Amino acid sequence: MSKKTLFDKVWDSHVVSSIDNGPQILYIDKHLIHEVTSPQAFNELEDRGIPVFRPNQIVATADHNTPTLNQDQPIKDDLSRNQLEQLSENCKKNNITLYELGHKYNGIVHVMAPELGVTQPGLTMVCGDSHTSTHGAFGAIAFGIGTSQVAQVFASQCLLLTKPKSLRVTVNGKLKNGVLPKDVILYIISKLGTNSGTGYFCEYAGSVFEEMSMEGRMTVCNMSIEMGARGGMIAPDETTFEYVKGRKFAPQGEAFDKKVAYWKTLPTDEGAEFDQEYSFNAEDIEPMITYGTNPGMGIKISDTIPVDENPSFKKSLAYMNFEAGESLINKPINFVFIGSCTNSRIEDFRVAAKFIKGKKKADNVTAWLVPGSKQVEAQIIEEGLKTVFDEAGFELRQPGCSACLAMNDDKIPQGEYCVSTSNRNFEGRQGQGSRTILASPLVAAATAVEGKIIDISKHLN
Repeated sequence: MSKKTLFDKVWDSHVVSSIDNGPQILYIDKHLIHEVTSPQAFNELEDRGIPVFRPNQIVATADHNTPTLNQDQPIKDDLSRNQLEQLSENCKKNNITLYELGHKYNGIVHVMAPELGVTQPGLTMVCGDSHTSTHGAFGAIAFGIGTSQVAQVFASQCLLLTKPKSLRVTVNGKLKNGVLPKDVILYIISKLGTNSGTGYFCEYAGSVFEEMSMEGRMTVCNMSIEMGARGGMIAPDETTFEYVKGRKFAPQGEAFDKKVAYWKTLPTDEGAEFDQEYSFNAEDIEPMITYGTNPGMGIKISDTIPVDENPSFKKSLAYMNFEAGESLINKPINFVFIGSCTNSRIEDFRVAAKFIKGKKKADNVTAWLVPGSKQVEAQIIEEGLKTVFDEAGFELRQPGCSACLAMNDDKIPQGEYCVSTSNRNFEGRQGQGSRTILASPLVAAATAVEGKIIDISKHLN
């Protein structure tokens, strides 16, 4: 019996058929959709007279283009309004479950699906969104697809794919105080680069990930795509089972116990081989920030920007108005964003609130806190975190993708820096001419309070 990786086990059990040494037809268990990448696919099916094959395996939400203020009122922006109306119409026509704006289960697609128990170990999951890799935190194969593939899944519940190679990143040891899952993944990407994962599916292993909460694991898997990987996975364990148990769409009672027995067979076999392996020590990781225009351009907050003669590196620094050799400590910052499918879960807001409590936001800072879902928003209020944020002068908004990608009204002004808990710091990602510095919710909260970047490790007891 050959030894198999977690990825092999899930992939191989979903292969419908194979073409000799070529692509394979992979069955898809769950298809998540939102308002931006689905309309063209629905139109394609309609034009060809093809029905949606398995509507009950599709879950839809409105998130990318939604306002984060006054969600109970008619949407002013024409494009947003049209996209949301189109989504409602398409879902109604095809009997697809939709959580519209304002619904108690509405939220960012990669936040609401796990908290509803839609996401489970051993599944194959896709969405027309690159950060679908988030769901790999449960031991699922989850990846983003293009619009034509969205149509393929609508029509057949399958995809024609070439199986990716396998990669394992192991991190063992104890993380220092103030080092969060976001720092772990930013550190890994800064060491390996943004194309180290190209052609691979990555498994994260070692004590650091085993000790992480589900929220933390989702943050890590979410950014797998930023090192070029097709997706990221973490083996399911007791932490996973506890998280899934009792959620709306999770199996209940005896059915749940049966599932757990199967899920326990999924972790990588001892001695299974990977095409590529990397390992790191937890003790080497510190709070991280990015200084450039891709997520691999990251440094420890206490370090200085490296020197590199590469023209694209220089172009990146010019865009950011930074210099090689410069420290970013004490750099004044006017915008802070805590949210996105990377860091908008309840744990992220608890971390921020713990630091913020009893303090005040700096006068020069606009600080937006955007929960990932209506459920997270409700928890923030129930746990009294909203009071902490209000008293400190932070603005708690309504759920949505918000200032992660500026497809909505939440844009960072041209030339301004934003310390952001999102996943991408590309040129103009948060608004035309805006400059993004990626960081953890703790670093973002501290920046908002100080009005500048500080070395957070020196401020923790």
